[in-house]
Amino acid sequence: MADSERIVVKTATVGCDGGGDLGHPMVYLKIGGEGGIVCPYCSRHYVLTDGAEDDAAH
Repeated sequence: MADSERIVVKTATVGCDGGGDLGHPMVYLKIGGEGGIVCPYCSRHYVLTDGAEDDAAH
């Protein structure tokens, strides 16, 4: 992927499978205090929206 795809999300934990027919294994990514994270497989950039819900561990 030449340019990373930016995806705005509402929760701090996201699942990424690369999308499409040629995706990658599902990985779950945790967005930390920096407000964003990049998938190590496909370089999608997940950004937490303002006022997003805090994921509490059970």
